[in-house]
Amino acid sequence: MEKIHLIIERQEDPDSKPYDEEFMVPYSPNMNIISALMYIRQNPVNKDGENIMPVQWEMSCLEEVCGICSMLINGVPRQACSTLVDKIEHPIRLKPMRTFPVVRDLIIDREGMFDSLKKVKAWIPIDGTYDLGPGPRMNENKRVMAYELSKCFTCGVCLEACPNVNDKNEFLGPFVFPQVRLKNAHPTGGMNKGERVQSFMDDGGLQRCGNSQNCVQVCPKGIPITTSIGAVNREATVQSFKSFFGAD
Repeated sequence: MEKIHLIIERQEDPDSKPYDEEFMVPYSPNMNIISALMYIRQNPVNKDGENIMPVQWEMSCLEEVCGICSMLINGVPRQACSTLVDKIEHPIRLKPMRTFPVVRDLIIDREGMFDSLKKVKAWIPIDGTYDLGPGPRMNENKRVMAYELSKCFTCGVCLEACPNVNDKNEFLGPFVFPQVRLKNAHPTGGMNKGERVQSFMDDGGLQRCGNSQNCVQVCPKGIPITTSIGAVNREATVQSFKSFFGAD
């Protein structure tokens, strides 16, 4: 293979109509999608030999940690940095993830994900203005579980794969379940467990999940999302009884 054939969906701005543009990129062993995009940036010429505006895309860590380079690669949501051209079908089709607003070309706006985290209070409220002393030790099994949940890097691929994330409802997305479970498992975070679960029981929360399990199939970190869905549902059931009997 001397050349890699790329078909990239482009879009000049959020309101313009998307269109496809094709490129031929020199092949080299073990190259990833980012390498191909970097070549196009340095040599902005399409398949027909026309000089064009370079394709716009984002990257940061280049080691599957930041999630910024998430996109649809041959129709599958994944990271461009960890996708090797030797491991996928050709021609390679690149598109922005349509669950999110498109800014330009392959750049998307993931702000909605962080708004969802704010809604479920996905943080540990610790006031660091004075010495609280050593915190309580976590059970080893719980610590291992929490570590797996903490691998989420808000890449957004689970939202792209989930059929319940669309413009017809306000579902916060599959990634929120592990985050609620993670913060509730923390010795200090557990103090706000009821409040956190209650916020996720509101519109757009757990009742919007259709249990398609697409999320766990595409998660690049193998996070136990479906297990977290079950765990949070159990917590919500307990919370609903507490709220009904005024125990909270």
